[in-house]
Amino acid sequence: MKADIGLIGLAVMGQNLVLNMIDHGYTVAVYNRTVSKVDAFVEEANRNDALIGCHSIEELVEALQKPRKIILMVKAGSPVDDFINQLVPLLEKGDIIIDGGNSHYLDTIRRTKFLEEQGILFVGTGISGGEEGARHGPAIMPGGSKDAWPLIKPIFQDIAAKVDGVPCCEWMGPDGAGHYVKMVHNGIEYADMQLISEAYHLLRYYMKLDVDQISDIFAEWNQGKLKSYLIEITSDILKVKDEDGLPLIDKVLDAAGQKGTGKWTAISSLELGVPTTLITTAVYQRFLSALKDTRVEAASKIKDVDHEEITESSKIDEDFINHLQEALYASKIVAYSQGFQLLSQASKEYNWDLNLGTIALIWRGGCIIRSAFLNKIKEVHDQNPHFEHLILETFFLKKVEMALPSLRKVVMKALSTGIPVPAFAAALTWLDSFRSKYLPANLIQAQRDYFGAHGFERIDYPRGTSFHVNWQEKLKTMKK
Repeated sequence: MKADIGLIGLAVMGQNLVLNMIDHGYTVAVYNRTVSKVDAFVEEANRNDALIGCHSIEELVEALQKPRKIILMVKAGSPVDDFINQLVPLLEKGDIIIDGGNSHYLDTIRRTKFLEEQGILFVGTGISGGEEGARHGPAIMPGGSKDAWPLIKPIFQDIAAKVDGVPCCEWMGPDGAGHYVKMVHNGIEYADMQLISEAYHLLRYYMKLDVDQISDIFAEWNQGKLKSYLIEITSDILKVKDEDGLPLIDKVLDAAGQKGTGKWTAISSLELGVPTTLITTAVYQRFLSALKDTRVEAASKIKDVDHEEITESSKIDEDFINHLQEALYASKIVAYSQGFQLLSQASKEYNWDLNLGTIALIWRGGCIIRSAFLNKIKEVHDQNPHFEHLILETFFLKKVEMALPSLRKVVMKALSTGIPVPAFAAALTWLDSFRSKYLPANLIQAQRDYFGAHGFERIDYPRGTSFHVNWQEKLKTMKK
């Protein structure tokens, strides 16, 4: 009996995807470089003929139905290329290699071109939802060789999360489109997590609430417009106590890690000229958080307001909590708006023809940023598929206008008390800049023309008409 699909890489994500596929009636052949892991997994899974353990890549290829479909669940970078190079001599035209890791989209573009030249189809697919999602239904974002999609679509949509019966999986576009969409998903995730952590920080250090009170606040928020996976798990995290009965969160080191997708999002936004200021701030905050020892030293040397010594009542201030909820909602709109603007620009740059409504649809379930909020983005797209900017669409425009005063109050209160809220502040300053009829960029252009003769446009001439002034000579002439 031949397997429907093969998988290389039996870390937890790979194992859970295999079990998910088997649960949906597929036979899966598996291989891992450490062969003992194959045997241990097959024995533990105990799935009889539905799971075929292989001790070599050759054995894996031989175990598959044609056209062969092989998923790579290995570390991004050279390990992906290494396995591709091992597989190519063993495969035939029309076979499919699927990279299910968090690979950089430019690598996916390169690999698609290389493999299609060999007659082999390649799919770079984003998979979101972590270990639980892989096991019970992730959001899946495939892109690459379009001819591969009809062959893998049944499997992918069967194992994906479902919302209202709709699979959280759809074809994204050619070459690197799938991995790019997943990258931007992660960039928005960085922003969302940073905003939530700052809201927690304000409740903890400004309002002086205990973690149980804060957990209840997040649980209440999760019943309304902020309903989302990240809000839900935040409430859960704050309930957990260590062996000594104290909150476990208070013992977690305040140094955040990352795997690169947020950084790639920030780099891409710079390359494409899209100001994803909130997402980029969230990335930088992870870098800053990692400087734990330096921050401790700076805390002892740079004297100003010390938020840890501010005396506040532990009484719950419902008014401030409501402002904070609105501030979080407005900032979340900014994060998504920036992310979708980046997707739109990348689609034009790489000729991907991304469907932003479909992306919002598949992000509703399975993935880390899943939330009720995404339904509204899908509705906006359905009404206006070619919207210029999400935040200018009627629904989001009204929500931001209503929440902007609360966001301003929260940021001002935090800044005046020394509590860092860089993500909230980034959302506010982006909004203030975005809605400004005039910005001081005219002075920047004048400076550039003064020292570098870069030229400038004038407000009293049509756009695109360039002028240059010898500023020093003009000053001399004026003095005469």
